[in-house]
Amino acid sequence: MQKLIFISFLNSYLYRMSLSGIFPIDRWNFTTQSTLNVLSEADLAGLLAHQTELKYRKGDMIFREGTIPSGIFLIRSGKVKKYKVDNSAKEQIFYVANQGELIGYHAVLSEERYPDSAAVIEDSLISFIPKEDFISILHRSPAFTGRLLKALSHEFTVLTNSISVIAQRTAPERLAIALIVLREKYKEEGSAEHEIVLNISRMDLANMAGIAQENVIRLLKELKAEGIVETDGRKIWIKDIKQLVKKSNYH
Repeated sequence: MQKLIFISFLNSYLYRMSLSGIFPIDRWNFTTQSTLNVLSEADLAGLLAHQTELKYRKGDMIFREGTIPSGIFLIRSGKVKKYKVDNSAKEQIFYVANQGELIGYHAVLSEERYPDSAAVIEDSLISFIPKEDFISILHRSPAFTGRLLKALSHEFTVLTNSISVIAQRTAPERLAIALIVLREKYKEEGSAEHEIVLNISRMDLANMAGIAQENVIRLLKELKAEGIVETDGRKIWIKDIKQLVKKSNYH
């Protein structure tokens, strides 16, 4: 009997913590992590032949909107926010890039200046790859080119959804969606659900959700009072993903 109760509790817990069937995370989250997987060992070695590994401290800029690109970046460890700044110097974060992802390639592909800015939100190790090596591998590997084009297409869908969120959703709904997306970004392979810790400043969270920082603080207190999240300083744990999805009012 006790075993059946435990199994029932475990199934209930896993259901509460899983996004499967309750929220289409792929429509809100894109990644380039699988892009390099299609490269042969020789092509991957060619891509990384002249890489430079750089250490960044939390808050450091990687590139700034309007500057001329000289290469792309591969995140070895850490997390990077991509954002634009409006006329009042307010950031709008539209993407958080994770370990294994490429950033900065849009400007290289279009032969234009960077259309956005990128900065690390935690201490990070990032490889700089000269654009000549990147372009060379694009010409040598049709599979790599195809995977990158697929990533760009998916990215467009995600960004369209993000724009609609800012325009049409309430502040609580936008915060809920931002927390759901960040939860996916902070997942680590093999870690238990309760070990997923969102370590992000309230300002960055506000800039991602498109709401004022004081509203983020107030709404997090409300979510905490309802048992949906737990907080400790800037750290956030999502205790009930099902209820958080309900807060997002996704249909």
